[in-house]
Amino acid sequence: MIANFLRPARGPAELAADALRGLGMFSVLIAVIWYAPTDAGILAFALPGLFGARFIGLRPAADISCCSILLIAAWSNVFDLYTRISWWDILIHVLCTGVLAAVLHSLAERRGVVASAEVTPTALTISITAAIGLALSALWEMVEWIGFVFITQDIYVTYHDTISDMAAGGFGAACAGIIVAKTSLIRADAVLPDLQKPAGSSAEDPSLHA
Repeated sequence: MIANFLRPARGPAELAADALRGLGMFSVLIAVIWYAPTDAGILAFALPGLFGARFIGLRPAADISCCSILLIAAWSNVFDLYTRISWWDILIHVLCTGVLAAVLHSLAERRGVVASAEVTPTALTISITAAIGLALSALWEMVEWIGFVFITQDIYVTYHDTISDMAAGGFGAACAGIIVAKTSLIRADAVLPDLQKPAGSSAEDPSLHA
């Protein structure tokens, strides 16, 4: 996966994705200078996703989509869009959870954790992606609760908000599952360890030659 990260960008789309990663780092610096420390922390929270996309080796379109949505989600908090626009929170949960669930499903597929979408019924692929999205949504709601209890009570945490956010995330992930069922989001030349076979093992079973 290090090879994916160090691989030079090829073409305008890959350069655009790297530019978004640079914007993500610059955003943290801007927040440190002109905004509150919590804003800088929220923007920094998006960096693992931005750079993880390069480590995984996403296709350019998926890479740009992932980086763009994560940056929009982070900056929306800085500009208070979640409180200013009533439906914005739901929209971001749909998009953000959807793209992350799709990426994780594609990664799990390429590493042999789940069966390839080519041989799996579409309904099952959608269900697995939706399950990943619901798990991500639950994890995010826990993070929000921790932030509310230990950092600042400005974080909006209610039962209605939690359930609606998880429902939106599950819906977004299910929709993303349709895309995952049709195409892989990871480049064909991406270097990913194969979990089905230990490193250094031969392709054949030695016992066959005993």
